[in-house]
Amino acid sequence: MSLIGRPVSLSMDEPSAPRPHRTAVRTMLVLGTRPEAIKLAPVVRAMAASTLFQPVVVTTGQHREMLQQMLGLLGVGVKTDLAVMRDRQRLSELTARLVDGLGTVIRAERPDLVVVQGDTTTALCGALAAFYERVPVAHVEAGLRTGVLDNPFPEELNRRMIGRVARWHFAPTDRSAAQLRAEGVPPEQVITTGNTVIDNLLWVLKEGAGHSAFRTAHRKVLLTLHRRENQGERMRAMGAALRRLADRGDVEIVLPLHRSPAVREALLPELEAHPGVRVVDPLDYLDFAATLADCDLVLTDSGGLQEEAPSLGKPALVLRTTTERPEAVEAGAARLVGTDPEAILAAAGRLLDDPEEYARMAGAGNPFGDGRAADRIMARLTEDFGQEKAVNTARRDVAGSYDPVA
Repeated sequence: MSLIGRPVSLSMDEPSAPRPHRTAVRTMLVLGTRPEAIKLAPVVRAMAASTLFQPVVVTTGQHREMLQQMLGLLGVGVKTDLAVMRDRQRLSELTARLVDGLGTVIRAERPDLVVVQGDTTTALCGALAAFYERVPVAHVEAGLRTGVLDNPFPEELNRRMIGRVARWHFAPTDRSAAQLRAEGVPPEQVITTGNTVIDNLLWVLKEGAGHSAFRTAHRKVLLTLHRRENQGERMRAMGAALRRLADRGDVEIVLPLHRSPAVREALLPELEAHPGVRVVDPLDYLDFAATLADCDLVLTDSGGLQEEAPSLGKPALVLRTTTERPEAVEAGAARLVGTDPEAILAAAGRLLDDPEEYARMAGAGNPFGDGRAADRIMARLTEDFGQEKAVNTARRDVAGSYDPVA
């Protein structure tokens, strides 16, 4: 039965069958958002080139339009698309659909391993569905924490819960690895790899196929805003502050606008008609990478941009009250400025007007890796599966045989 390009419709009452004997490790990689696709693409490409692993990519459609425009560019072929999104659905509704749908796909595909990335609802549900089906889980970008359970919401809870399910914890930095060990994850299950986002950014820039969205010779500011905790009045106020930044007349702000209706309702009234602001639809990743490489300053509430900007020497002002990526702040490559409009304006103005301060941030360096994270992930998985040491063999035909933290 072909599963390509459509949701699976198998009965949820089918019992789990023993895994058939295979020589290749059938690996299901679950992604639903654009950042997940960007960060898992290097792993997919590495597995596709391997003789040991057989990658099977499943998308949930959490950012469906954004995914469709970029997966082919990144060399990622999709086996199944669950298409679970509904307009303005509640997180509980999305979570229920994802666990249900992903569980069905796991039973149909019979993977030996499920790989999830980061902290999205897709990642949590992929890990949870795999656990229910007794399939071991590898977590890429593990160990990030803010210490505040509902900030960012719901990502902080998501990644903590994945940490209780996963067997392989691929931590991007020494700090995130130490955090996992402090939470009781056995040290042998924690592997520091660097962040795969750097792998993909360097790969894309080497291709050189993207086009910058900037159009003038002014100082170039790349702006992204979308986080759930910033939406509403807080985001409207930030939009008004950024309009004032554009009033300087010597900057061009490019805003690739998220497709979320709540984000558009907050930002478009403030920024759409301003001559110093260029509002564009979400850029494909090649163009986004070229735009990032072309900018002078990043203003963002994104997680991934906090990692990508330092690798290209672009100072980043983080428009959030917490960050799970303190390494960039500690290195001096990023600054956590919060969401207060006046604080945002002041911080951006200092960087645009003070060459010495700008040079300090631009030259701070990148704490997130050297572009070889996927190689390190593959090396560990190859060692474990090649020597048949994978998670108590993850035998799903024996009740109680899968202990994710033992």
